Amino acid sequence: MCSLEQAKAALDTIIKKSRVHLYKPIQIAEILYKHRVDTSNSVVLKDLETYRKESKHWRDIICMQFLGRVSTSSAKYQDNVFDANAIPPKILSVLGQENKKHNGVVEAYIYQAFENKHKQLNEALKYVLNSSTDSFELQVFLDQFWVQPGLKRSIDKIFEIVVYSLFEVLTLAIGVNIDIYYDISSKAILEEFSEFAKKVLNLTPDNDRKTLKASFHRVGVTNAADRGLDIYANFGSVVQVKHLALNEGVAESVVTSITSDRIIIVCKNAEAEVIHSLLTQIGWQSRIQSIITVDELVLWYKKAFQGKHSHLFARSLLSTLSTEIKNEFPSVGNDDFQNFKRTRGYDKLESEFWFVNI
Repeated sequence: MCSLEQAKAALDTIIKKSRVHLYKPIQIAEILYKHRVDTSNSVVLKDLETYRKESKHWRDIICMQFLGRVSTSSAKYQDNVFDANAIPPKILSVLGQENKKHNGVVEAYIYQAFENKHKQLNEALKYVLNSSTDSFELQVFLDQFWVQPGLKRSIDKIFEIVVYSLFEVLTLAIGVNIDIYYDISSKAILEEFSEFAKKVLNLTPDNDRKTLKASFHRVGVTNAADRGLDIYANFGSVVQVKHLALNEGVAESVVTSITSDRIIIVCKNAEAEVIHSLLTQIGWQSRIQSIITVDELVLWYKKAFQGKHSHLFARSLLSTLSTEIKNEFPSVGNDDFQNFKRTRGYDKLESEFWFVNI
């Protein structure tokens, strides 16, 4: 039989391992909430199938309300929350008994952790939002995430935003354009597949050339286990961002998971010998376009904010960085979240064991 202390320890582990979005803890909270208020007793905590699928929908309602997004992880990854080493039914049933006995105290504990993580994150993000083009230092900003344990799980997305913002703003500032046109000798094929050419290539026999502004795009939110694409350019290059030191194992995972032959790897750091080895290995040399380290990013950010041409794009860079951060990490310290807590009655609960409102 699982004790309450053991159940709480298991829940704490899930919370600690979660990124700032806390998808899995929120799913547990909503299962406990439905179990507590459902008078039909349709949620039986010891029977996983009474809530396994439905709980994803319950979680997504909360996540859309306060995060503006839902989990895009695979179904298998999402179901890991119920594994024996996470929160299986036997542990969930112990938490459910405690939660029902004390009017939602375990739910309140989870949402308090959710709010605390976002408050900590918001303090770090204020550095960007309150910085000027003269005061912002990339290393100072990144250090807050690498040093503080509560923010380490979010460093991958922060790092991705930092890379995207710089690449996009500099590419636009330099004025890079892309010409798209077809070989005139292939005009007969284009005429035969005119609908394909028009809908897919945006070319016609009469309009045989178009010019685009070069730009970068973030692929979107992915789960921690994904090794896929992070950023892609409309001129063919793809960017894989790693908040880790680069070694051959990390590089191999990048190369084998991306089909592009123009891969840019951005990493925390890498020894010169490793970079040289990766760029000269047969089979990799033609696919890895370049390797960029944090030191280079710090230098480029410094030039962008303090260099001789910074007046042309420094404000745009800071604005892009701020916008991407706001979109990725919506604040929960707002009236809607406080109203949510009051509606659920969490603000009236007190517990020394669960550290709720103490």
